[in-house]
Amino acid sequence: MRSPLLSVTLSVLLVCLVGWLLVVGRSLILPFVIALIVWYMINSLAHLIQAIPIGRRHLPGYVSFSLALLVIFAAATLVLDVVTVNLTQLALDAPTYQKRLEELFGQFSSHLDLNDPLEMKDLFPDSVVPRMVTAGASLVTTLAGSASLVFIYVLFLVLEQSTFDAKFERLFSSPERADAAFAMRAEINRSIMHYFSIKTSVSIATGVLTSLVLIAIGLPYAALFGFIAFLLNFIPTIGSLIGVIFPSLLALVYYDNLGPFIAIASGLGLIQFTIGNLIEPRLMGSNLNLSGLVIMLSLAFWGAIWGIVGMVLCVPLTVMIVIVCARFEGARPVAVLLSQTGEVGPLPR
Repeated sequence: MRSPLLSVTLSVLLVCLVGWLLVVGRSLILPFVIALIVWYMINSLAHLIQAIPIGRRHLPGYVSFSLALLVIFAAATLVLDVVTVNLTQLALDAPTYQKRLEELFGQFSSHLDLNDPLEMKDLFPDSVVPRMVTAGASLVTTLAGSASLVFIYVLFLVLEQSTFDAKFERLFSSPERADAAFAMRAEINRSIMHYFSIKTSVSIATGVLTSLVLIAIGLPYAALFGFIAFLLNFIPTIGSLIGVIFPSLLALVYYDNLGPFIAIASGLGLIQFTIGNLIEPRLMGSNLNLSGLVIMLSLAFWGAIWGIVGMVLCVPLTVMIVIVCARFEGARPVAVLLSQTGEVGPLPR
């Protein structure tokens, strides 16, 4: 009989091996993960469209799926175009904002009567603003470059999805085990669908309100900052904070007085606080059953492995781990430790 120490050692080695493979194979795995998300969104939207009654009937499955496919890819193309145009213009204006930021540092030093004036290079590397813009443009270019690979993955997923259930069922030696696996998959699907539907809705609301506030005050690149707020809202805790900092810093160097800066910082802060601390928790409830500390550790772990994509996916990936581990007696302690309350449901019979 295998000793507990040997089991723990093998488990640690397996986790280390999987983590190493996730890091080394990042360039190949990430496009496939993004394709899985897109494929999942297409199917979820197709089911939503099919559920809408048209008189006493509903749209056929192939029609609703085709509409969902068109909507997803049209939205992705539109967003990518808007972000690219805004980033291109921001890259042209970046040297001006860099100079303005250096002037603000000089004014701040003169007000404090510092013997050694504080310079921007003391806190940030040279040309920090152009470098940040270049990094953002590089990210968009990378996404656009991998779009063809993502599209190919999505195409094959769509073509073969009719065979997935039959293949999945044949993985198990008995119908009982297959039924248990299908039940676990359904639970994972419900939890992730619940999370993404609410998170997407509140993120869209956050992005739209952010753009409207910036348009009303007159700050440029409102659409870009709205998209950034939408994307960062998927990153727990720190995402909403960064979504307020970026446009506020631009307002600081774009205007000659502090009024617009205070208005933007307070307005966006109020939006993030209201949606993130009042509306979203009421809609989300306690269905995820994840500890706050676990979410932060998961954010750091997946962010270190997959960058921004990992940060966006850290919550659903952790939910999947909890649900799967709760179904096996040997891995059940892992699910208990990751959960918020320690209640992970009974073991399947």
